[in-house]
Amino acid sequence: MSEVKPMTYCTRCVYPIIAATPLTINDQGVCSGCLTYDEQQKVNWDRRKRMFEDLIDQYRCKDGSTYDCVIGVSGGKDSFWQAHLFTKVYGLKVLFVCYAENNHTAVGLRNIQRMKECFKGDFLHFTPEVDVLKKLNRLGMSVMGDPNWHTHIGIMTLPILVAAKFGVKLFNYGEHGFMNLGGMHSYNDLVEFTRKYRTEHMCRGYDWFDFTDDGLAKMGHPEWKEGLTAQDFLWAKYPTDEEIERIGLRGIFISNYFGWRQSEHLKKMVELYGFELYDQPFDRTWRRDSNLNDIHDNGIHDYMKFVKFGYGRATDHACRDIRDGVIPRADGIELVREYDHVIPSDIPRWLEYTGWKRSQLDREADRFRDPRVWTRTAEGHWLKDTIWDAEARKRAGK
Repeated sequence: MSEVKPMTYCTRCVYPIIAATPLTINDQGVCSGCLTYDEQQKVNWDRRKRMFEDLIDQYRCKDGSTYDCVIGVSGGKDSFWQAHLFTKVYGLKVLFVCYAENNHTAVGLRNIQRMKECFKGDFLHFTPEVDVLKKLNRLGMSVMGDPNWHTHIGIMTLPILVAAKFGVKLFNYGEHGFMNLGGMHSYNDLVEFTRKYRTEHMCRGYDWFDFTDDGLAKMGHPEWKEGLTAQDFLWAKYPTDEEIERIGLRGIFISNYFGWRQSEHLKKMVELYGFELYDQPFDRTWRRDSNLNDIHDNGIHDYMKFVKFGYGRATDHACRDIRDGVIPRADGIELVREYDHVIPSDIPRWLEYTGWKRSQLDREADRFRDPRVWTRTAEGHWLKDTIWDAEARKRAGK
């Protein structure tokens, strides 16, 4: 029988040491994500608030010739929170930019409409050609095992591109995910948005040109060609360094100035503005408030994370709820046991959308299983070391 590789897990949350958002675990068994979360207790938030107020005063458009700020939004709870701060609390004239993928949920569309009714500001929606999106779903799966890659580059490019076109000097995102989830940076770093962060982390090291026929050929996979050219990616081309310098364009993360506690944000946005939750738990997580806008985000997209790393959004949500004090770690482990492995019900819909067969999906998916996580038996079954296995070893003194 094949030997399952032991995995180390954080003793405070439930993250494994092999994670999609890279992290470390110290000698006390606590991961860097938890340690970074703890830093929020030590930050002088009154001082950070004053820093933010000085910053927005610097970047307000004094003559009214353009917007004060551009914010990329999806219509989720984090979008509501940012809109609340920038428009209701600080009265900025905001251009909200929404990368509107083709597979919206009904509740996602209602929340976007709710944002328009609740917050002053202009809204710009952009959807690439549907045929291009279908091709990018297939290519995302073949290139990196992520059918939703186009949303990453869309969300992380379009707002900056629009800001450059309008001559807006400031754009904002909510949290730095790699910092808040995995502890890549410290709150003391006041890290800002850069091209490097966009490409290396949010876009997984790929850019739009990698998905053209020429790019795929250079990658060594001409058989994946979908007929895409540079003209299909006009929306995905990040502004040049010269444009950014000429405009003085700057990107910030609001979490650096106000902290980031999603449980508190959610409660406020529901109470103040009627933010709508999904009407039932998703297949792969119990939380009804996250990633509501895309049919496949909590489905096949998250399932591929499990295939690759051995955990999914249930682990992410458990870690956040544990850190926020919403649930104890023991409950988080049971939720991971219940949800992380579930095969989502949206897969047939995605197969019809892309024209793939299930056998092709499974074959492509298995290519991306991390060998540090997964072991394959002689019978072809995939095995991994679970957090409850690790807890059992700990109780047994092994």
